[in-house]
Amino acid sequence: MVQQHTSSEQLNATFSALADPTRRAILARLASGETSVSELAEPFEMSMPAISKHLKVLQRAGLIERGREAQWRPCRLAAGPLKDASDWLEHYRRFWEEAFDRLEDYLRELKQESQKKEKKNGRKK
Repeated sequence: MVQQHTSSEQLNATFSALADPTRRAILARLASGETSVSELAEPFEMSMPAISKHLKVLQRAGLIERGREAQWRPCRLAAGPLKDASDWLEHYRRFWEEAFDRLEDYLRELKQESQKKEKKNGRKK
């Protein structure tokens, strides 16, 4: 039971961090490889303290790791929580695929019935 609670907390932190477009853009950049904080900040029109706040949220969620190599402070993607979120979402993807498959079957039946009626009505004329 404790593990479910921890997983729930981790999912909450992951989805909360992903809710912000700036943080999603930072993660997208880090998917290409580790980089410095200043390089991460370049495309954004915000202060370094604001970027640092976004990085702290991502780090608390376990989505990034920050290192220290002399003066360079690299950031790198930590994809584990993203995998957990993806696994959680997978259940719902299957749900929607099954629902769409049922809808497709129903629409196919309606089309066949409609075609039968058209043929039947066409012969009577």
